[in-house]
Amino acid sequence: MISGKKEIPDTKTDLKFRKKKRLKRLVCWLVIDLIVAAVIFSLLLYKPGWYQPAVFDEGSYERGAVSPYLTHDLLPKIHHDAQLGKPFDLVITQQGINEIVAWSGWPKESEGVIFTSPAVVFVPENIVLMGTAVVKGVDFIVTIVVEPKIDEQNLLNLNVVKVKIGAMNITPLAMIMAKKSYEQRLASIPDDIKNEWQTKIIASLLNNESIEPVFKVEGTTIHVESITLKDKQLILRLIPTS
Repeated sequence: MISGKKEIPDTKTDLKFRKKKRLKRLVCWLVIDLIVAAVIFSLLLYKPGWYQPAVFDEGSYERGAVSPYLTHDLLPKIHHDAQLGKPFDLVITQQGINEIVAWSGWPKESEGVIFTSPAVVFVPENIVLMGTAVVKGVDFIVTIVVEPKIDEQNLLNLNVVKVKIGAMNITPLAMIMAKKSYEQRLASIPDDIKNEWQTKIIASLLNNESIEPVFKVEGTTIHVESITLKDKQLILRLIPTS
């Protein structure tokens, strides 16, 4: 016999079931979030195997002084060959450029971030700049890959092709933040500093602006005709003019 009474649903049991289901879903997403956070953090803390900051004899190293490689090797070579009035090649070694960088004085601090232990690596077609950024006691390895080129108008372009923290590629975000910071600082510096080569190099790195690859050594103007990058070597083809 079919009863005409309607079955009354057990609302308490149904409510408990839905709560358990919601709790399981919440725990599941929490675990996923923790796993993602752990992966991201491990990528940020990753230390590339080829990151080897330069180490020099403390007895010969004078903090903030000019590197002997620059004063005893590069500048005399440029001065001597420029006097001949003919194009010549200048070979800059990876070890030498790391000495120049190390002697410029480290660590450096900017907006609460301490930068230390710089390293420069020459590879075919690219210059790799590396260093340690210390943020609230945590070390992050920052890698910047630059591709220098002389274009058809004989102008130098320094293209930033990659920015990484640890193993994580942050190029778009890093470029946006760097450009914003650069524009704010540029607005507050004198016009004569804006025309210095250091400022022009930063503008080329951040804004993809072309710069004239020309410098002077004791009255002689020298033009950089070409840039060749090999493993551990940077070769500049230089043309001196009076």
